[in-house]
Amino acid sequence: MTPDDCAIRPARAEDFADFLRIYRAILEAGETYPNPTDQPDAVTYEAWFERTTLTCMAEQSGKLVGAYKILPNQPGRGAHIANASYIVDPALHGRGIGRWMVEHSMENARRAGFRAMQFNYVISSNGGAIRLYESLGFRVLARLPEAFDHATLGLVDALVMHRRL
Repeated sequence: MTPDDCAIRPARAEDFADFLRIYRAILEAGETYPNPTDQPDAVTYEAWFERTTLTCMAEQSGKLVGAYKILPNQPGRGAHIANASYIVDPALHGRGIGRWMVEHSMENARRAGFRAMQFNYVISSNGGAIRLYESLGFRVLARLPEAFDHATLGLVDALVMHRRL
């Protein structure tokens, strides 16, 4: 299902400033991404716009509302498994944008030749993401005890999740 007035398209360099607005808000919240809040823009750009198989932007009525990237989970003999990361504008959680992007990314990963998708670091307190991934057929393979220092909850577990494509 596509949220109203939405489109997903490949990222362009000129998207970076709008992307950073959402990404920084997520990092500052300290609830889902382990990256430091002072991560240099050049590092973020490289990770999201250069070292990927595909980066896509989700727009609603022409405004950036989320993004995802897919890339090989490992190099060489592990490159047939995709890894993916997602961001959704925090003000728009619960509107189906995340589901739409995950479904879109899974199809693009299949088209790119990936045979499965693995998430290496899903924060255990991120119940919405976990429920979404499980509803799409992902299952928890491992629990990493106290792997993430949550901004308000302290040390929480991280999960490794996987699904065949």
